[in-house]
Amino acid sequence: MDTQLKQRNSFSGSLGFVLASAGSAVGLGNIWRFPYLAAKDGGGLFLLVYLILAVTFGFALLITEIAIGRKTQESPLTAYKKINPKWGFLGCFSFIVPFLIYPYYCVIGGWVLKYAFSYLAFQGSVTVENGFFTGFITSQWQPIFYTVIFAFLTFIIVYKGVERGIERYSKILMPVLVLIVVFIAFYSLFISHTDDNGVTRTGLQGAAVYFIPNFEGLTFKGFLRVCLTAMGQLFYSLSIAMGIMIAYGSYMKKSGNLGKAVNHIEIFDTGIAILAGMMIVPAVYVFSGKEGMSAGPGLMFITLPKVFNSLGNIGEFIGLIFFVMVLFAALTSAVSILEAITSSMIDKFNWSRRRAAVVMAGATFIVSVIVCLGYNVFYFEQKLPNGSTGQILDILDYFSNIILMPITSLLTCILIGWVTKPKFLIDEITRNREKFGRKGLYIVMIKFVAPVLLFVILLAGMGVF
Repeated sequence: MDTQLKQRNSFSGSLGFVLASAGSAVGLGNIWRFPYLAAKDGGGLFLLVYLILAVTFGFALLITEIAIGRKTQESPLTAYKKINPKWGFLGCFSFIVPFLIYPYYCVIGGWVLKYAFSYLAFQGSVTVENGFFTGFITSQWQPIFYTVIFAFLTFIIVYKGVERGIERYSKILMPVLVLIVVFIAFYSLFISHTDDNGVTRTGLQGAAVYFIPNFEGLTFKGFLRVCLTAMGQLFYSLSIAMGIMIAYGSYMKKSGNLGKAVNHIEIFDTGIAILAGMMIVPAVYVFSGKEGMSAGPGLMFITLPKVFNSLGNIGEFIGLIFFVMVLFAALTSAVSILEAITSSMIDKFNWSRRRAAVVMAGATFIVSVIVCLGYNVFYFEQKLPNGSTGQILDILDYFSNIILMPITSLLTCILIGWVTKPKFLIDEITRNREKFGRKGLYIVMIKFVAPVLLFVILLAGMGVF
């Protein structure tokens, strides 16, 4: 194990590991889904439930995957087999998930790049024209062009390796991302607008909608729905069950304080999510009221450009730095996803990093092109088991996010909680005699609570309730 550790790439220190891991966790979900859910589901009530789940449920899942990586010193594809040969199939799941996600993530990253370039060219006002977004994604070549650029940027970072690529760029991109989020969040608090009916709304009023718990008309069933929504958002926000944290954990030095690093990742990810809400909810509320909130691509590519356009000349600048921030968030997440499948090829077949990165980037790019063409040449609509209707991108998202991720995480809990027993990873977490303050909580969560919650997330995603 020690000899293998010396040969394996690693982050230079805890800071690099935390920033890279936080960069993976801070993705599009924090920006285009978290604010909408918080505003819709009782404001501060959603935030409170989310925070409680983050330090219990989220903590247990996150520290488990990172500890698996550092304990085994293996990538996701091979780590589970090293723990228990009979459970090697979980490694296949942890490889398939990022392989399915990465192609369409690059496509969405290309969309972000298109909008960033539009604002850079002082063409932000064009993006609010009716049909602009639909016209862009249904065009045959534009989405592919921007996907190529985004995928190439991601490839270059992974190609350069752990310390010279992933860590170096995370140390540059993440601080800039935080500064932009903080700036826009505070700017949003002090804007105001009077609509055609003479009603004036302010950013501070929007912040109140976001932060103050709304118990009006809340029933027990409604509270359970808020809990389920917060639970699902947290699960998908932390890069769990995608092989990423196992890969990054394998690059963490044995001398590092694992528990402390996980705490920092939690704080970073949750803090950015809350700030994203401060950034988006007040701004949308000022110009559209609470009813104007939406989630997903509609929020980012249709609603927010209209908000920026309503700000006047300063809107071009705010729009530019916003999409630069989103680009950085998408890029750090995409890098981690590509790294998960690249590291798997390195460990499984003993390939060089260069060969693994080229093969994985090439294979997934073919899928990315198919996803782009899914809005024109290969367009069709497929009804999914959860009742929604989607195209190729939505189908990949459904099977990776809704089905495979909860199953992978659920089986991981069973493996660690009941087969190897929690002590297997607790010994790794405390290998440097660190105090594990949430040890008792961890055991209860990984054995009993987390499996139940993950099963509920799986059923909810499938549309059972």
